[in-house]
Amino acid sequence: MKKRIVTIVGARPQIIKSSAISRVIQNQFKDELEEIIVHTGQHYDENMSQVFFQEMGIPQPNYNLNVGSGSHGAQTAKMLEGLEEIFLAEKPSAVLVYGDTNSTIAGALAATKIHIPVIHVEAGLRSFNKAMPEEVNRIACDHMSTLLFTPTITGLENLKNEGFKLHDGHKATANHPKVYHCGDVMFDNSLYFSTISDHTSTILDQIGIEKNKYILTTIHRDSNTDIAENMEQIFSALFEIQENSGFDIVLPIHPRTKSKMKNQLSAELYEKIENNNHFKIVPPAGFIDIISLEKNARLIITDSGGLQKEAYFFEKPCLILRPQTEWVEIIENGNAILVDASKIRILEGFSELTEKTDFTYPQLYGNGNAAQFICEKIISDL
Repeated sequence: MKKRIVTIVGARPQIIKSSAISRVIQNQFKDELEEIIVHTGQHYDENMSQVFFQEMGIPQPNYNLNVGSGSHGAQTAKMLEGLEEIFLAEKPSAVLVYGDTNSTIAGALAATKIHIPVIHVEAGLRSFNKAMPEEVNRIACDHMSTLLFTPTITGLENLKNEGFKLHDGHKATANHPKVYHCGDVMFDNSLYFSTISDHTSTILDQIGIEKNKYILTTIHRDSNTDIAENMEQIFSALFEIQENSGFDIVLPIHPRTKSKMKNQLSAELYEKIENNNHFKIVPPAGFIDIISLEKNARLIITDSGGLQKEAYFFEKPCLILRPQTEWVEIIENGNAILVDASKIRILEGFSELTEKTDFTYPQLYGNGNAAQFICEKIISDL
């Protein structure tokens, strides 16, 4: 009997991640699995959401809750109400959630309250900083899940340390969940879309930049955008790096960052950036274009969890604008440095990574078949 899976997405990274499993369902498992896609509307800007469905060939959502922005509580409450109604109508075999956003926790909570199994893709990741809303979301989601798929060995160890038993030979239930190390669906996507990007993306020409002569930068976390001192430190460091190195700074700007820049930065620094032709502040880029920007950058500076990994996938050094990361492997292997929002640490990290020549890139995130593995286990274990 075909299993009906309701997939919850809401933020840009989840839409991208979901494409790997949607693609495998369509190509390999359409007789065993039926996917119903629900978009919560957490990211409602077209450049942050709709463009990804179009360019990545993801089926259009069956439902869109259109919750929009709001406080964590208000946003999650709207999702809970809408998702429960959909679950009761669709009667799925399981609900599949990704990552650590409000959409993730809402999907898991709404499902588990009415005894629908929860599948968590990207389970076991920990920053060990509960001041981050994402950390609370991912921990709570893991402990409500029936099937947990972790992309890394570190994630597997984290779950073992929290009491999860790594046993096999039974059907998964909420009281006896099953945990698997599967590799990373984003590595699947990066391999799949890399060739497509090479043949279709024209973003470098559009921006007017040359391969290996620019630094790709993304900034969106509220711990950076909503604190004036942190914004000042980051942008001051970026300005100094640009002036001293001659590299262009390419910043596909998140709506939050765009709205905060003028008010949070000092007038002097804001004017310097505005008048610097080597600061390329551009609209949010689609995934195909982001891959092109990542593959051709000299270095990546980001507070995004996804871009940290993608930097590793494409063998680019990375400065992480956060005090911790859930992707500890890339730090331990010397491919990235945590610099937080400190100008001094950003500048020191930039010097260290641009002078380093002995990078290695072991296979930390699987073999590119994570989505297939996940689908096979959904079929066999639920």
